[in-house]
Amino acid sequence: MRKKNREVAVVGVGQTKHTSKRDDINQVELIAEAVQKALDHAGLTIDDIDATVHGNMELFEGIHQPDMWHTLAFGGYLKSGIRITTGGTTGATLACAVDNIVASGLHDIVLVIGFEKQDEGHTTTGITAMADPLWGRSLQTGAITGSTAQIMIEKFGERAIKAAAKYRIIMNENAKLNPNAHLKLDITEDNVMNSFPLAGELRYLHMCPQSCGACAIIVAAEGVAEKITDKPVWIVDHETVHREETFNLFKTTGDVVTTHEMAARRIYKRNGIKKPLDEIDLFEMYDPSAWWAVDWLQKFFLLPEGKNLELVENGDICRDGKIPVNPSGGVVSTNPIGASGLLRVAEATLQMRKEAGPHQVPKEVKRALASGFGGTYWTVLLLLSKDKPQR
Repeated sequence: MRKKNREVAVVGVGQTKHTSKRDDINQVELIAEAVQKALDHAGLTIDDIDATVHGNMELFEGIHQPDMWHTLAFGGYLKSGIRITTGGTTGATLACAVDNIVASGLHDIVLVIGFEKQDEGHTTTGITAMADPLWGRSLQTGAITGSTAQIMIEKFGERAIKAAAKYRIIMNENAKLNPNAHLKLDITEDNVMNSFPLAGELRYLHMCPQSCGACAIIVAAEGVAEKITDKPVWIVDHETVHREETFNLFKTTGDVVTTHEMAARRIYKRNGIKKPLDEIDLFEMYDPSAWWAVDWLQKFFLLPEGKNLELVENGDICRDGKIPVNPSGGVVSTNPIGASGLLRVAEATLQMRKEAGPHQVPKEVKRALASGFGGTYWTVLLLLSKDKPQR
């Protein structure tokens, strides 16, 4: 485990309902919904909060330093605070930052807010226009890339196509149980496989949506956390790994050790995890597409090739399976980008507290992973525990 001055726990969770448009409210009001729910969940008021950590992809809405406006929503006026933007990983980075802030002893109780209101900008334009047109030409499609599908089909053929479709259906069924999820579709595996192509075998129904929504969590130091709740969820460890955008100019994706594998190896080594599938109870994965998700099951759990497909085919990743993955419906169902990574932490927390509602998994969740992904192949991975770490 990472050395800490003191342990850190999530003590409150709040999120909005997520949808494609929220034209009934502005950004401040959207954030206020999540913040108030988090405060109510923790039994706190804004006066109890020492500091705030705030993040979104400001490029997408086109408002510079939005946290200066949003203080009206989260009560940050004259409180210490920091704003963070790291692309798609923003929400997960927020969780890592607050872990460091509270563990350091700087603050005892910190409010964390991630959000995106994508009906106020043009996300696709922002993604595709932000890279240099010469050096970043391989990234100009943004999140839409068919390379993973191509590589998997070359290895596994029709089996890979069916696994990606089944994964999407599993996520859709999970989302239908989650009252806050965005996409709740009436689709079949055939619908997924025959939806119109975006890039190669990456198809429309494989991809995540653009969502409006906000997520807030409240984090507290040991000694304080136990006074706030009898069900704190502890942030045991976190890891961030990323590559420069030119990583794929000289090698194919299949030839390199991915940032997912590297982050997982470091987390597992530090925490004595030898058999991840047996020692992790649940995984809230940042899954921008069904193709990436199926591939990344292998990377995060350090599995032999093909074992990741088996997890999907056998239903092991379902809510009642061996290793539930995204019982919330995941990013392929709900993607308010600045909040998406933070939602993974929030949803894992609710599962550990047995407070996830209709999408609660049947098994007891003692230890969970939560991840974030974005930018130049940037991975953030967090390990959460129901039990306080013993160091």
